[in-house]
Formats: sequence, structure tokens, C-alpha cells
Amino acid sequence: MSFDLPRNVIFPVDAIDVRLDPFPHPFALANEQAIAENWQREIAANPALFDGTVVLLSELAYRGNRLVGRCHAVNYSTFMLWRKRRGNSGAEHAYAHAMLVAGDNALVAIRMAAHTVNAGRVYFAAGSFEPIDFRDGLVDVDFNMIREVREETGLDLTDAERGKRWHALSTSSGTVIFRRYHDTASADEIASRISAFVATEEQPEIDGPVIIRDADDLPEGLMGHMKPLVEWHFAGTN
Repeated sequence: MSFDLPRNVIFPVDAIDVRLDPFPHPFALANEQAIAENWQREIAANPALFDGTVVLLSELAYRGNRLVGRCHAVNYSTFMLWRKRRGNSGAEHAYAHAMLVAGDNALVAIRMAAHTVNAGRVYFAAGSFEPIDFRDGLVDVDFNMIREVREETGLDLTDAERGKRWHALSTSSGTVIFRRYHDTASADEIASRISAFVATEEQPEIDGPVIIRDADDLPEGLMGHMKPLVEWHFAGTN
């Protein structure tokens, strides 16, 4: 199966069957020394980095509106080396975005804090899949979305109205799976709640909220994959 996906186009997803393989990722096994050496350079440049656990894909395909794949738990240090060698590494990355839609139809994104890997970049609150996001070996994408939004912004989307289906965009940098989550409050109100939460954090992951009011309202530092998502939303696509 390997990686068989439409690239650089948004496509609908009705089911996600991505499973966690208990065996090490071949990329991790083949690059142990390089991973360790690169990690020493990374933490020398940014001591705030933590070598936690995330997952990398070894297979992902799009079959009849379904995403089917296999992934493996890896150390964050492995992920950091993969970011530099992603071309023909035999590995890819998938992550999820809860597209937060305010009552006035504006989008509420976040800007990452200076101590993070993506310092200053703007995207929807998100994080890589972790082993905690899997149920009986199968990824629970909405659990990941809700968990990451709560951790970064303090917002609880558990009971929020959500889009009927997921969508995905796969590029050379990874595959983002996203879904609209609706809040009846205005974008300004939501941003105020996020800012209040960030102010209580000792070392917040984000600098604060970023409101996007239309497809031409693109903030500085916007991650490359975000522009198509913003345009898709304001085009009124379901």
C-alpha cells in the first residue's frame, strides 16, 4: 500500500482506519545513530524540546472515501530527524486540525510560542498523534483534536457541533485531517477566552489566538498548508 493519496487537493473522508503497529518504524531502526546525533544538536539550539512519543506512518492510502494506514510510535527525536529527510524516507506524517468556526463564521487559529519547534507559525491548534489517541489500536482523530485544543487554548470542544465528515489535504510535508467545530460565540469572544487561558499558563504552547475573517485575511506566519484550508472554508464547501 505504501503512500497512495491524492496530493495537493482537499478530499472528503468518511472513515479513518489508521492502526498503530507495535513494532518499531523501519526509519527509526535504520537511523539510530543519526537520530541521536541530530537530537544533541536540536536540544543545544532549543533546550525546551522534550523527547516524548509521537507516531510516524509507514503506510497510508485513500480508498473509497476512507483513509487506511499503519503507523508506529517513535521518539520525538526520530521525528525531528525525519523532518530533515522526509523525501524518500519510507515514512510520512499525519496530523489533525479542529477548524474552529466562530458564530460570525470567522476562523480562530493560534500562533505558536517562541520556545516551540514551529515558533511564530500560525495554524489551528493541533499536535501529532500520540499513543493516547488510539483506541484498541485504531486512531481516534476527534479525540486528538479535542485534546490538543484543550491543552493549547483551554477550550473544550467535546459538545461542540461538528462537521458531518472529515476532509484531508496531503502535501509533501504531511497529511492534515480536518473537521469544522462550531462555537456560537463571536471570534472576538473566543479569542478573549483563549488569551485569558494563556495568561494562566507558566509556559504556554501558544502566544495567543489569531482571527481569520475571510480568505484574503491571511496573517503573517501562516503555515503553508493553511491557505487552502482557509479558502475551502470561506468558499462554503461542505
